[in-house]
Amino acid sequence: MLPVEIAGLSIGSGPLVLIAGPCVIESESHAVDTALALRDITRRAGVPFIFKASYDKANRTSPSSYRGPGLAEGLRVLDRVRAAANIPILTDIHEPSQAAAVAEVADVLQIPAFLSRQTDLIVAAARTGRAVNIKKGQFLAPLDMRHAIEKVTSTGNAKVIVTERGFSFGYNNLVVDMRAFPILRSLGYPVVYDVTHSLQLPGAGNGVTAGQAEFIEPMAAAGVAAGIDGIFMEVHETPSQAKSDAQNALKLDTLPSLLDKLVKIHAVRLTLGATEAHQ
Repeated sequence: MLPVEIAGLSIGSGPLVLIAGPCVIESESHAVDTALALRDITRRAGVPFIFKASYDKANRTSPSSYRGPGLAEGLRVLDRVRAAANIPILTDIHEPSQAAAVAEVADVLQIPAFLSRQTDLIVAAARTGRAVNIKKGQFLAPLDMRHAIEKVTSTGNAKVIVTERGFSFGYNNLVVDMRAFPILRSLGYPVVYDVTHSLQLPGAGNGVTAGQAEFIEPMAAAGVAAGIDGIFMEVHETPSQAKSDAQNALKLDTLPSLLDKLVKIHAVRLTLGATEAHQ
């Protein structure tokens, strides 16, 4: 496993890392307040933390859905979040032309799942020198991600993270195959589980994406037990009022107890791994 260093934290070197925030930037004050709350929660839990939020949701179900403030305003807000909370930032890009500007603000450039085969996009992200988080497409087998990884490393950038977010399974449904986690880790780079997006019911909400937030805890626990290096969650203080992915976001005030459980499971996993290595 090749750990990835990101703004003072390391993913893939032992501690479970949390990537969390609202699905989309709703306002400057909301982004900053959420980031500060998450920073304080994760510090108390002893969990390294990366803040995430999108400046543009380019693949919303309906053309009338809220997409975000756009590139320029979104990056201004994310820069404000980084300054206010002193935390690393992750956000996604959708076109190669966005990579350089986003890299000025974000510590991690994320490749959306639907774009995980887009060579020019991945290479543009990699050439910024920033860490690149590639979400595995819902249409890809785990081992297919070796090709996406090679697109990053071909530029000389070895800072790659791979994120699982479920497989398309029939109409309006996603399924997470727990075999995917050890398979993805066998590729040699840190693996993250995007638990909240994996609980989407894409397009099942009559013009919006439905979801099953009630399964966040058991699925997150299963992913950590399966050996992931980080957990990705969309978090909102009032999920029902979120402007994107309202039905699969975690309620902010439930995060401390969930993190406590996940940290304990992760510690057991590390202990068992160390024991097995010495047998």
